[in-house]
Formats: sequence, C-alpha cells, structure tokens
Amino acid sequence: MDFLWVGIGGGAGAIMRYGLGKQIARLWGTAFPYSTMVINLTGAFIIGILLTVLTERTLTDPLWRLLLVTGFLGGYTTFSSYTYEAMQLFEDGRWGAGLLYIGGSNGVGLLCCAAGMAIARNTLV
Repeated sequence: MDFLWVGIGGGAGAIMRYGLGKQIARLWGTAFPYSTMVINLTGAFIIGILLTVLTERTLTDPLWRLLLVTGFLGGYTTFSSYTYEAMQLFEDGRWGAGLLYIGGSNGVGLLCCAAGMAIARNTLV
C-alpha cells in the first residue's frame, strides 16, 4: 500500500512539474533554465513547510509523508535536470550563468527551505 501512496503523489508531482515548467518557459523563455530553478526553489520551500508540519506540529499518519514528501515532491523537484542543465551551461562556455544557476538554486534553495520551516513553525497549526 505504501507504494501506491508514493505513486499517486509522484504522479501528481510530475504533472505539476511539467505544467509549471511549460508555463515558466512560455513566460520567461528557455535561454536560462528558469523552469528547473523555480521548481527546485519552490520544492525546497514546500518541503520546509511539509516536513516541519508533519514532524513537529502534528501527529499524522506516516502515509502523508509518503504521499506528499516522497511521492509528490519526489516527482516535482528536478535535481537530475538541474545538474545536467548546469553542465550544459558550463560546456557552452556560459560560466557566469552556470555559477549563477548553481548559486541561486543552492543558496536561495536553502533560504526557501528555512522560510518554509519558519512559516510552518510560526503560523501553521
């Protein structure tokens, strides 16, 4: 039964990733991997909220973590795409863009996760 929850969450996360990625690419273009970066940053923010709520605020069924964190966020976030796109920027000689992409994704991602944790701790029940 655990696999079913992970699969349902993963499918929903993958669909969300695809739809949001298409929308971001349409709005901002594809010269820079904005879609992957935004998805990774929002994923970091969401995991900060979810794991804080699920582990510190409520005593919930462990299946929620499988559905939302392992499943949904596992399907939604895009680390493998992120690493490939960073390498492509470097191989294309776009070192500044590559370093901005890595620094933004990692540095801002940590800040997004911390913000999600703080919001969950201070405002959510």
